Amino acid sequence: MHAVARSLVLALVVGATSAFAVLHKEVTLDVDGRAVEVTGFGRTVGEVLAGADVAVGERDLVAPALDQPIARGGQIVVRHGRELQVEIDGQQQTVWSTALTVGEAVDGLGLRGGDDVRLSASRSAALDRSDVLRVSTLKTIHLVVDGQVIDGLSSAPTVRDALRDVGLVLDEGDQVSVPLDANAVDGLVVLVTRASTDGETVTEAVPFETQEVEDGTLVKGNKVVKTKGKAGVRTTTYELQVVGGVVVGRTPVASVVTTAPVTQVVHVGTAELPDPSTVVVEPGTAQALGKEMAAARGWGDDQFACLLSLWNKESGWRVNAENRSSGAYGIPQALPGSKMATAGADWQTNPATQISWGLGYIAARYGDPCGAWAHSQAKGWY
Repeated sequence: MHAVARSLVLALVVGATSAFAVLHKEVTLDVDGRAVEVTGFGRTVGEVLAGADVAVGERDLVAPALDQPIARGGQIVVRHGRELQVEIDGQQQTVWSTALTVGEAVDGLGLRGGDDVRLSASRSAALDRSDVLRVSTLKTIHLVVDGQVIDGLSSAPTVRDALRDVGLVLDEGDQVSVPLDANAVDGLVVLVTRASTDGETVTEAVPFETQEVEDGTLVKGNKVVKTKGKAGVRTTTYELQVVGGVVVGRTPVASVVTTAPVTQVVHVGTAELPDPSTVVVEPGTAQALGKEMAAARGWGDDQFACLLSLWNKESGWRVNAENRSSGAYGIPQALPGSKMATAGADWQTNPATQISWGLGYIAARYGDPCGAWAHSQAKGWY
């Protein structure tokens, strides 16, 4: 064989071997929370998944994206989207979710007041999509009883349970303006009509007081209910005046508060944020990008001051900040970090992708950055 021909054959063999080495690689597949090491053959994520017989659809979450290259030792996260039946305050709806746990699914619904939400399953429980996930949010119930109005907070699903949360004790024969088994909704007004009685003792509700406490850990203008108020019970004993077997009068002879009301404690923020006009960030940094993206949502310098404080605390605005104990990752400390793949396949390295996801999460759950910062100050997390 001529030297030139031998060289050509050798080059073809070396080239083919090199191509095989590039295409043949070991990667970690995390499919719906189960991680396995696989030997893949392909340049892109899509090729590796196809080789591993992992099917994905348009509603599934894949990170990195299907057309992205994958290196040896890389990781591919796949979350299959499935329909989930959710009942929120009695209203049933169908949503698509890639969540693995009940808590992740609820967070994805963007409900505010997440701490007080009542669920039909534990937040840490695996999501069973064959069941209906029932969610009951925090709501204000206006109770009109015994000549007074009591405004109570409850996340109970039914009127019966909400009245119990507020502290109302119903006597036999008392009537309410809405069925006790009806769904409790925010702003519901419940009129209680006491049963007429000729007895010697009568019980009535005792309204709770509201106490405001200044809190230097909360931003000025924010309020957080630390203790929900609960009505008490007063028992009054009467002396009856009877004429001809008919009660013609009653005179109270003793009145005792048999169940003391619980004062509603509201913490009122007093902390001053830096003057928004003095908040200066270095051009080209993640903070500067965050300020620009927050402004695009209509959030001015005051809200950015809250965002700056929040993510300084969470991650120091580091794109690769990782909490190894919890799995939280990135500038907004998403938990798990792969959630941010919904904002972009480059969620692990791109601050814009992380900030975009983080601002969306804040808007859905807390309304704005100052709401998230107030929650973080009160609870230690957001």
